Amino acid sequence: MTPDFKMTAVFCGALLPMLSSAQELKPDRRFTEWDSNKDGKLTREELPERNRKFFGRVDIDKDGFISLKEHLDFVRGLPRNRSQPRAPQGVKLEQNIAYAGTNNPRQTLDLALPEKRATNKPLAVIAYIHGGGWRQGSKDGGLNRLGAYLSTGRYAGVSIGYRLSSEKKWPAQLHDCKAAIRWLKANSKKYDLDPKRIAVYGTSAGGHLVAMLGVTGNRKDLEGDLGPYKGYSGSVAAVLDYFGPTQFLLMNSKPGKMDHDAPRSPESLLIGGAIQENKEKTLHASPMSYINKKACPFLIVHGTKDMLVPIHQSEILDKALDKIEVESILIRVEGGAHGVRGTPLDEKGLAFLQRHFWGKEVELADETIQDSDLRSKRREKDTK
Repeated sequence: MTPDFKMTAVFCGALLPMLSSAQELKPDRRFTEWDSNKDGKLTREELPERNRKFFGRVDIDKDGFISLKEHLDFVRGLPRNRSQPRAPQGVKLEQNIAYAGTNNPRQTLDLALPEKRATNKPLAVIAYIHGGGWRQGSKDGGLNRLGAYLSTGRYAGVSIGYRLSSEKKWPAQLHDCKAAIRWLKANSKKYDLDPKRIAVYGTSAGGHLVAMLGVTGNRKDLEGDLGPYKGYSGSVAAVLDYFGPTQFLLMNSKPGKMDHDAPRSPESLLIGGAIQENKEKTLHASPMSYINKKACPFLIVHGTKDMLVPIHQSEILDKALDKIEVESILIRVEGGAHGVRGTPLDEKGLAFLQRHFWGKEVELADETIQDSDLRSKRREKDTK
C-alpha cells in the first residue's frame, strides 16, 4: 500500500506468497522470463524498461547484477542491506536493536540521535512505522522519512520493524509496535529521550498501525506480553497518519483498484480470513472501533485520488475524532495518489509537533494542498 508496495508489485508483476525455506531459491516466472541469457542473474538491460529505475534498489551488493536471492528478497519485502541502512546525515545511528527480547529480525528498531542538539531538554521522539500491506516492506531506510525532524536537533528518530502477516496474524503487528514503544520509554534515560513526547508516523499499513497506537493507549488488553518492559505503557502522545486504512469493512464502499473483501487482500491476509466473513476479527483490527476521548492528537494526510486506500478512510476517522473533540487535522492532497509526500507535508508535521511538544503558538486547521505543488517542490529540491 506504500510506494514500496506499489513498486514491488510493478517489479514482479504480481505479489508472490511467502516461500517455504525448501522453495526459497526456486525461480519465479518473472525472473525466468527476464533472464534472457539464462545465466541465473539479471542485468539492468534484461529488465523491462519501466522496471530499470528500481535496479539499484534490488542490486544490494552492487555487483552490477540482480541475483535470484536479491530478486526474491525484494519481492517478499525482506529486510535488505542490514549492515548499511540508509539514514540522514548528522546523526548517530544504532541499528537492529531487539525491542522484544527475541532474536527475530523483524522485532528490531533503528535509532538515530542528532549529533548537534538544539535543546537542553530530553529529545522528543518521532518513530516511523513502514507500510507494505502488512505483508511487505521493512524498517530499513525508514529513518530517511524523518530527515526534516532530525535536522532540527530536537528529535530522536526511530524506525520500527514488525512481523508481517505471512509470519503472524493480527494483533501481532500492534503488539510488536507497542513493545517497541515500551522499549523506548524503558531506555529513555540512557538515550536522553522524553518518554512523554513520543510521536508515531506511519504510511499506508503503517498509517493504520500508528492510528491504532493513537486510539488504544488506554487499552491494557491490547498491549500484548512481549519483551521485558511490561511495566511500561505502549501509549503515544501524537500521531501522523499518512493514508492509513481505518475501517476495513468499508474499504470497498468507494472506487479503487483493489478488492479489499477478497480472501487474498492485504486486509484479509492480516486477520486470517476474508474480512466480510470475519467481521468480529476485522473490527478488532480497525482504528474506528476504538475512538475515545483519551485518544491523542492526530495529523492525517491523504490524497484525493488514492485508489488503494480511499480518502474516505481518513475522512471518517477525522470526523469521528472531531465529534468527541479530540484534535484532528486533515490535510487533503488534491489530485494526490497513494504515497503522497513532500517538504510542505513535513512542514505541517513539524508545526503539529511544535504545538504539542514544544508549546509553540502554531495555527493549524484542515486544509487542501495541491499535489501539483508538492511535485513542483520535489523537482525544485532535486535540482538544488
